[in-house]
Amino acid sequence: MKEIGIMEIGGFRVGHAQNLEAATGCTVVLCDRMSPAGLDVRGGGPASRESQILSPTAVAEGINAVLLSGGSAFGLDAAGGVLRYLEEQGVGFDTGVAKVPLVSQSCLFDLGVGSKDVRPDDTMAYAACQAASLDAPAQGNVGVGTGCSIGKYRGMSRAMKSGFGVCAYQAGRVKVGALVAVNALGDVYGPDGTPLAGLLNQERTGLSSTLEELLHDAVFADHLFTGNTTLGVVVTNARLDKTRLTKVAGMTHNGYARAIRPVHTTADGDSIYALSLGDIPGDVNMVGTLAALAMERAIVRAVQSSPSAYGLIGWRELFGV
Repeated sequence: MKEIGIMEIGGFRVGHAQNLEAATGCTVVLCDRMSPAGLDVRGGGPASRESQILSPTAVAEGINAVLLSGGSAFGLDAAGGVLRYLEEQGVGFDTGVAKVPLVSQSCLFDLGVGSKDVRPDDTMAYAACQAASLDAPAQGNVGVGTGCSIGKYRGMSRAMKSGFGVCAYQAGRVKVGALVAVNALGDVYGPDGTPLAGLLNQERTGLSSTLEELLHDAVFADHLFTGNTTLGVVVTNARLDKTRLTKVAGMTHNGYARAIRPVHTTADGDSIYALSLGDIPGDVNMVGTLAALAMERAIVRAVQSSPSAYGLIGWRELFGV
């Protein structure tokens, strides 16, 4: 196994668009062809669009794009901009009457950062499509990561800044990558188990532990800040169908579980998409395992690439790195 640039996988482009003043944005993954896709949702509060077409029992054999957006449920309107862009390009499922682009979307809650009245819309998503390229996507406070934060168990005053991260690996001829916007209730840990970022102590000079404080409370927490959700996309050149990609998405949640604690709570809407973009033979178990490793590393990079912003302390500033 070796690390590679995520765009070496091929078969897709990535584009960001954001409103830095309002602290919100979106990120689009445009497939070069109708690509098989799977989805696994583990959090208790997802906001999504065109999720059912990814079910193995649905007739659609693939999708044209995935959109990750801020704005909570308000941001679901942004998918219209991706549909408009793809329609102009003549891309979509051929119904015999018109080509209908198939675009799946998930949103995270960033209304508590920046302006709650400005959300990603079709114009912003269209701009993300126009910006989509084969270049390595920017990480940190960009696109859907613009308004991301973590460690919100005690509210935003003790939360930290997070953002967007990527990582990819290759084993043999199979390439697998992960893209993620980390907007979790919990804290982020490194591969060695060291806490990296999340809930600040009361003095805001170092880290506390969401897990320890949650367990210490030991009561039903009706005060939980519900504005969370970590959104991920797995891309691979392995030839897999929807059923196997749904399994890959599920296995990739292991990366969430290793890097974020706690995770998959009722206050999160944690979701992962998996896209097959190539024709290389690949075992579903190997792809899922590699995807989880890439996702774990991408989550760490999302934190380490995000400087302080909007009153939220970043990893580098907190530790003086």
